[in-house]
Amino acid sequence: MKHFFLLFTAIALIISCQPTKDQKRVPREVNHYTVEQFMDNESVFGGSFSSDKSKLLITSNRTGIYNVYTVPAEGGEFTPITNSDSSSVYGLSFFPEDERILFDMDNNGDEVFHIYMMDIDKKITELTTDEGARAVFYGWSYDKKSFFYGYNNRDQRFMDFYRMNVENFKSTLIYQNDQGHGFGGISNDQKYMALTKVINTNDNDLYIYEFETKELTKINEVLASNSAQDFSVDGKYLYFTTDEGSEFSYLVKYNIETKEKEKVMEKNWDIAYAYFSYGGKYMLTLINEDGSNVVEVKNTETEELIDFPEFENGDITSVRVSRDESMMIFYVGSSSTPSNLYIYNIETKEYKQLTEVLNEEIVKDDLVTACVIRYNSFDDLKIPSIYYLPHQASVDKPVPALVWVHGGPGGQSRQSYRPLLQYLVNHGYAVLAVNNRGSSGYGKTFYQMDDKNHGDKDLKDCIAGKDWLMKQAEIDSTKIGIIGGSYGGYMVMAALTFAPEEFDVGVNIFGVTNWVRTVRNIPPWWESFKEALYKEMGDPYSDDSVRLYNISPLFHAENVTKPLMVLQGAQDPRVLKAESDEIVEAVKKNNVPVEYVLFEDEGHGFVKKENQIESYGKILKFLDKYLKGSEE
Repeated sequence: MKHFFLLFTAIALIISCQPTKDQKRVPREVNHYTVEQFMDNESVFGGSFSSDKSKLLITSNRTGIYNVYTVPAEGGEFTPITNSDSSSVYGLSFFPEDERILFDMDNNGDEVFHIYMMDIDKKITELTTDEGARAVFYGWSYDKKSFFYGYNNRDQRFMDFYRMNVENFKSTLIYQNDQGHGFGGISNDQKYMALTKVINTNDNDLYIYEFETKELTKINEVLASNSAQDFSVDGKYLYFTTDEGSEFSYLVKYNIETKEKEKVMEKNWDIAYAYFSYGGKYMLTLINEDGSNVVEVKNTETEELIDFPEFENGDITSVRVSRDESMMIFYVGSSSTPSNLYIYNIETKEYKQLTEVLNEEIVKDDLVTACVIRYNSFDDLKIPSIYYLPHQASVDKPVPALVWVHGGPGGQSRQSYRPLLQYLVNHGYAVLAVNNRGSSGYGKTFYQMDDKNHGDKDLKDCIAGKDWLMKQAEIDSTKIGIIGGSYGGYMVMAALTFAPEEFDVGVNIFGVTNWVRTVRNIPPWWESFKEALYKEMGDPYSDDSVRLYNISPLFHAENVTKPLMVLQGAQDPRVLKAESDEIVEAVKKNNVPVEYVLFEDEGHGFVKKENQIESYGKILKFLDKYLKGSEE
């Protein structure tokens, strides 16, 4: 629940980050690619089987804006379903028994999504029509006659839960959500619903709601991070993850009738999710292992794991099983390869790659495979990080470097493909993506370490990352900057204001600069975890406002002495445009270089290719001028 803004000394290295004693790293030159070439890569995600399994529904940005497509299950050309040239459109699902389609879209990033249906004659109908109301698709009923969704048309603060009949498209309110509960799934027989209630940014309560009696039963007995995963097919059990008594989340089975609990799976890392295929033959789990995905699919009848194909330096993600449980789709990607879609026959173990999203003009070997390193922070806490070292870097030709800070608070830099980072690395910048204290994925103690320490200990972790970079022979220790988005953008501004001599430049991508205003002006649909946010950051209407003022870079902007770039989307509902407007004006008074890039048609994150091309290109030009010292 800390993902609100998605938002040194001795070192410890993972073996994969350095050559063995019998090897020597050999630097080499690579082709330099334009930002247009990098952004000609395609981003594809989603994947819903049609009722006859002949095609898949996916979302792609191949036109420059996300739209919905179908692709044959046997492979072949994409067929466009939507053709928006303004707001991005995201595919949700085929209907279970015909080829009608559900999709959603917002207005240029304002996050007020509406749900739409396209019938077999290509006619589009808006199903959630209330202006200003936000709808979230939750999934299909087991009997295939309806789907569930959340809707805040009654009260913008809370998502009520509805069932929509797919024959007449009439909606039925199934739960009026006056307490700000989170949706956790509905049993196949529609007798029970799982609900969560946020207590703080680390912990939440878990409930089962019985529709017939309207009785709400709390499952957890002590404070912990609890998350509903799935009901068993027969509706007798709820599976959920919890970190009760443990650093990491494990999987538990709860007997609804007897209220007995049984631990069914535990790893040395967080189990991120677990769910059953339609008929219950397979259980799918994902483990967040040191910033990398490990997927397990277990046959519940034989208790055996399915053998996935081997993909070198690739993570399997987004696994989905067809309703008849014969086919499976998944994505494979890595830090150096965008994710491609595959289809897999479970019985024959035959698989086929359905997409090739890397621009054919880019040589794969020119991209850098990141590795995990750990360094000691100011208090000897080990900070896990993802390290990208350009192929061309050497002791004789050291390169400038950047500390990248993820969003959150509570996000995580992972071993996945990020086009901006690969673009910068390709042009000769090393990048250390730090997972400072407060990041998820490394145990709940680590996760809680930044609570009311923002702008202090988390910043010191980033500075320690810079210190680690300075000790690397391939890094030019006189040229190290800091860059990040959302909460990471805040860390950029915190570095430039509270430790103004540590970094040589800063790139702030829609980062918070005035915590008092930001916490007071959260979107109305965040009401259910407002109190949790207050516990994490401080109550802006109490004495905590003094602390929020003190950690807000806007009120210390006179300290900024290094070149600054700020990027912002005007439609951002999380970090308001005023945040960036004001910090830019304030820093300009210091007579230091400031560049401001504003997109009127973007929200919290830039999703349109033309804007990504412009922003990434300007970031590189800024860094070449003010960090590297020579514009290429």
